[in-house]
Amino acid sequence: MIKSLFTSATGMAAQQTVVDNTANNLANVNTTGFKRSLVSFQDLIYITQRPIGAETAAGQQEQNGLQVGSGVRIAGNTKLFSEGVLENTNNPLDLAIEGEGFFRIQLPNGAFRYTRDGAFRINANGQVVTSDGFLLDPPITIPNNTLSISIATDGTVSVITADAPNTTNVVGNLVLVRFPNPAGLSSEGRNLYVDTAASGAPVEGTPGQDGLGTIRQGFLERSNVDVVQELINLILAQRAYEFNTKAIRVADDMLATSNELVR
Repeated sequence: MIKSLFTSATGMAAQQTVVDNTANNLANVNTTGFKRSLVSFQDLIYITQRPIGAETAAGQQEQNGLQVGSGVRIAGNTKLFSEGVLENTNNPLDLAIEGEGFFRIQLPNGAFRYTRDGAFRINANGQVVTSDGFLLDPPITIPNNTLSISIATDGTVSVITADAPNTTNVVGNLVLVRFPNPAGLSSEGRNLYVDTAASGAPVEGTPGQDGLGTIRQGFLERSNVDVVQELINLILAQRAYEFNTKAIRVADDMLATSNELVR
């Protein structure tokens, strides 16, 4: 059996994964805080038919060995945490991180997750939550009679209430979390990440300090997906897929020719 059939099949499978990854990037072009993924490849094992540097019959060293590869595989896809465009929403509970860092979210089971999506809301108890109702950690409660909410770049949350319209009261402080390797975070959907051994342990800090970004109230961070680049990647993947199918057709024609010689 001609080896190129199997080699080309690995190329087709790899390019299909690229199309799937690109489709996910494009589908999330308007997702708040979304980070695009980039697929990386590795070549597969090589069959050495003549080793490089082997001694020839004349006693010389072989300068050009003969190795035939077995195709390609997906090494993985990496999240690119470049900052997206900040969009002004004028919503006092819309927060964007200008720089590095994540908001920490607490799930109902007590586990923590991390997000760049700063589209927060207030639940029936006055607590600041995500659009799914998950609590922001550390928890912040807004009084029921609040007239206005102000959030400083360092995460200080202040309110003016109807009881004291001339007095500003601090009701809490936002913290941000950073990781030694953000690309090692595992995506869980709902704009949430969970830390892994590859990401390293979370490091908590005050916005604007120790390398953490600052808070921008009234803004949301849009995805960092470049539509033009994704379309180019889509075209390249499609063409590479077609080239691999062409190699399979050529190999099939060679097999057909071989069969004709037997007759």
